[in-house]
Formats: sequence, structure tokens, C-alpha cells
Amino acid sequence: MRILLVEDDPDLGPAIARALRAQQCAVDLFADGVDGGHAGATEAYDAAVLDLGLPGQDGITVLRQWRAAGRPMPVLILTAREAWSDKVAGFKAGADDYLVKPFRVEELVMRLRALVRRAAGHAATRLECGPLAFESQTGQFELDGLPLRLTALEWRVLSALMLRKEAVIERLDLLERVYEGDADVDSNSLEVIVGRLRKKIGSALIETVRGRGYRLTASALG
Repeated sequence: MRILLVEDDPDLGPAIARALRAQQCAVDLFADGVDGGHAGATEAYDAAVLDLGLPGQDGITVLRQWRAAGRPMPVLILTAREAWSDKVAGFKAGADDYLVKPFRVEELVMRLRALVRRAAGHAATRLECGPLAFESQTGQFELDGLPLRLTALEWRVLSALMLRKEAVIERLDLLERVYEGDADVDSNSLEVIVGRLRKKIGSALIETVRGRGYRLTASALG
């Protein structure tokens, strides 16, 4: 998952970013509503974590602008305000979930995973494709019932493919969901990652669609 995090607290923002990266996520952190709003309007993200009390532009305004522009990513709002009216305002602006500060980062991670899974059209937490299984709430992959060891980049590619299994994911779309915004990306890096994954899960599960991208499919297994 590539997550947009817009949080101005100098301690909380980096702490959330570290926790998400420890769960293999790519994270772009912004401490200003204007900069974070621009990123959400122009970059591809699987989900956004948006504080309401932001400098430059408040979170409700940012969220309204995203939705008005047709940005569909799930958005979880963070607020130190406990008033019901603030939560209602967030949902009316287009939020999908919320957390009131203080909160446990572990809960934030679980909520984000659920939002991303549901946005991809999956109700069940366990996803399967042939011998490959993905427990979306824990982030654990299994192959033939055994845990699969993956690097962070391998996990990001494989989870993106699994969430949209049997569908072709464009190469650029995959790249945008694997790397953080300031990453220096080699032109062949995605092919290298896919090659490593094929060695770990079997080449038949990841299909190359020439000129477009990749698809996770069990159709070749019979």
C-alpha cells in the first residue's frame, strides 16, 4: 500500500509514518494542508490519513476538494475533537472512517487495511489465488499454507496484485503504489521485483501483459 499521511504534529506524524513503513507500506508525509492536498490530488494512493486541524488549509476543505475532483481513495480522518458535529462534517465531506486522538497506531493500521481491502471490492479478510493466500488484516502471505518471506518492495507489489487479482494492473500504476514520492526509481526495478516474486511463488501466477503491465492469476494452473 502507498499511503498519504497529512499530519502536522511533529511527533505523531513521523511516528505514524514509521509504524506504517514497518508494515511494508510506502508513506508520503506532509505537515501542511496545501502540500498534502496537492499530493492527494495529483498522485496515486491506496488510502489517505488526514488530520482535520492542519496549517495552510484545514482537513475538511482538503477532503472536499479531493472528492470534488473525483479522487476515490479511502480517507481516514484524525481529529482531536470529540464533538459529534466534527465527525459528521468529516463524513459529509467524504471521509470513510475516523479516529479520535489519542489512539493506538496498531488500530490505525488495521483500519487502513480494511479500507483498502473494501475499496478493492473484497468483503472477506482472506484472499486466495491458487496456492497463494493473503491475510489482509495481518499482512501475511502464505504459499501452500506456509508463511512467505518477502521484502518490503516485494510485499507491496504482491499485495497490489492480490487485491486486484485476475485484473491487469498497469506498470505505471504498480510503480506509483510501490515507491514513495521522493524515491529514486530505476527504470527496470519493477521487472526485477516481479522476477524475484516469480522465483518465490512460481512463474505461472504472475502473467506479463505485454505493453501494459501484470496480472495475478491462477488460470494457468489448470
